[in-house]
Amino acid sequence: MSILSFLLLILVILNIASALILIFLERKDPAATWAWLMVLTLIPVLGFVLYLLLGQNLRRQKIFDTKTKDDKIVHKIVISQLEDLQNCESDYTNCNYDLNHQDTIKMHLIGSQSVFSRNNDVTIFTDGKDKFNQLITDIENAEDHIHILYYIIKNDDLSNIVLNALIKKARQGVKVRLLYDSLGSRSISKKLLKELKEAGGSSVSFFPSKIPYLSLRINYRNHRKLAIIDGKCGYIGGFNIGNEYLGLDKKFGYWRDNHLKIVGDSVRSIQMRFLLDWSHASQEKIEYRKRYYPNLDVKGDTGIQIVSSGPDSEEMYIKNGYLKMINSAKKNIYIQTPYFVPDESFLEGLKIASLSGVDVNIMIPAKPDHPFVHWASYSYIGDLLRSGVKAYAYEDGFLHAKTVIIDEEVASVGTANIDIRSFKLNFEVNAFVYDKSVASSLTNFFKEDLKVCDEITLEKYNARSNIVKIKESISRLLSPIL
Repeated sequence: MSILSFLLLILVILNIASALILIFLERKDPAATWAWLMVLTLIPVLGFVLYLLLGQNLRRQKIFDTKTKDDKIVHKIVISQLEDLQNCESDYTNCNYDLNHQDTIKMHLIGSQSVFSRNNDVTIFTDGKDKFNQLITDIENAEDHIHILYYIIKNDDLSNIVLNALIKKARQGVKVRLLYDSLGSRSISKKLLKELKEAGGSSVSFFPSKIPYLSLRINYRNHRKLAIIDGKCGYIGGFNIGNEYLGLDKKFGYWRDNHLKIVGDSVRSIQMRFLLDWSHASQEKIEYRKRYYPNLDVKGDTGIQIVSSGPDSEEMYIKNGYLKMINSAKKNIYIQTPYFVPDESFLEGLKIASLSGVDVNIMIPAKPDHPFVHWASYSYIGDLLRSGVKAYAYEDGFLHAKTVIIDEEVASVGTANIDIRSFKLNFEVNAFVYDKSVASSLTNFFKEDLKVCDEITLEKYNARSNIVKIKESISRLLSPIL
């Protein structure tokens, strides 16, 4: 037997072993299992490599050590809040939200230990220029510390402005910590990172790989976008850092997103999320310190829970929050997402809501940035149209907002798309906002966006070409592993 034949035999054996592991040990959902088996069968050698890189399951691995003083404090608060909810304490009946959504609060308290706070003030950003102008202003006014976490930090004008602002504050003695995803921010300026370190700041990448694109964790990305200034204000939402998020990319044009600036006690939860991610990536263990969790005197009345989810989570907490909201809808549902590749439970939840008389509206981008995901999205939209769901394609640039609004009473804004990647594979974080005013504002933004949308009617969908139907079918078949 030649060396080549021997190597091929080894690869075939490994391929079979991968298939057996996939079926008997990994316990993936059936759709993902069939998709991977198809890949392993049709392209055995390449399929094995792809499975090794993209198919590993981290869900049962303990990635974050949360057994800290922070964790004990959170647990005490959660127990206290659950008791208050059970006893119908006045703090939970005077908030600016409908009592129907207390069950959602309870679910997040019990499931993800997400603390509920009710004295927050929220600013909504839908335009990148407005958001980054405010963020840079807050960075420039920082006095104690700046914590930044972004999935994508480009190497361009906006990124350089933000990094230089951080360098300047580090030189002034402000503690600067910058965390970025190693794959999403692969083009980040190493020169500016070096300058940040020399100025006294710190930066670290999440899940780095010594060999580019070759890592057993390449499929698991930190998709979170957070900023915390002095523990007093926090940012959470969909904007990354780069020129394209200012609408300066010729391919996408205007960039439509949703991002929140929060002032209030929920900043503590955003801070804790950052410090957990930072501690894992940097190996710097940061215990509870008052400088990071200052007492705030805020007159806001918005109720918020910051909910995290990822491959290390016991459950898909953000997806479960979406489902709980959808199931509670009485009048209307508004969803904006750049990628719509839901699992069966999410799809059925929307169908049931629509068939029950709820006005369900979904908005996706007309322009694709990932073709396979784009065609898979349209395939799932087609299913919903038959159940009476209304769907719209945003045509004025690229829609990147990740927003769910229920009955103009409660909303979720954050980093999680309506797709399997966000539900299972990425590290995500969302703000669940219990406030009629905020939910109403987000609904109004949705309705304004309708002016630059093309409605995807069932008639239009049924008239699509055979080529498009083939693209959709192939993309949908592969959607569990996209």
